[in-house]
Amino acid sequence: MDFSLLQHAEVSQALLKGLQFTLTVTVLSMIGGILIGTPLAMMRLSNNKFASNFSKVYVDCFRGIPLIQVIFIFYFLLPKVFEFQTDTYYGPLFSSVVTFAIFEAAFFSEIVRSGIQSISKGQVSAGYAIGFTYSQSMRYVVLPQAFRNMLPVLLTQTIILFQDVSLVYVISAPDFLGNADTLANTYGPETKATFYAVVAIVYFAISFFLSRLVKRLQEKIAIIR
Repeated sequence: MDFSLLQHAEVSQALLKGLQFTLTVTVLSMIGGILIGTPLAMMRLSNNKFASNFSKVYVDCFRGIPLIQVIFIFYFLLPKVFEFQTDTYYGPLFSSVVTFAIFEAAFFSEIVRSGIQSISKGQVSAGYAIGFTYSQSMRYVVLPQAFRNMLPVLLTQTIILFQDVSLVYVISAPDFLGNADTLANTYGPETKATFYAVVAIVYFAISFFLSRLVKRLQEKIAIIR
């Protein structure tokens, strides 16, 4: 393996741009997934049968469909709905973020639901006692405590999301793996091992760092409790 290739400006720039794409999709999808998943979790726990059943069907549906299939569906569907080009940088970026946000919402929803259920029902009653409605009790009393408890699990799911983003390679998105493969094809088959090794090392380093952060958060939360 010839790592001296990384000294070439066009190589390092392409890899950094690909990594930026991957991290952007990860962060935006995480935020979108939590924003969609939190209401889904509250709907699942509500007494409204329609809302509860809708949330259950949503979660079961996306947890039962292969992610690669969801990527293909949204990649070919969204451009027709929103009328944008898929051959630009922002086309694949938009498709990827929407796809992963909607898909990951099913998993974040279950995490949030478990976090809410971990809070004593007395907390909700305390909210009612001071005049809060159900939504206000959830917003100001339950959710802040629930998110603190489930933060390590949310971060663990984000690590999985970060690794899954590499699947956008199949739609030729300019992500980290996709750009590395393009460079390998440009510089010749003998460079594939080098570029794939770089991708593996970077993925491992970021995932390892986040895993250590999860462990520290778990220890800190255990001490606070």
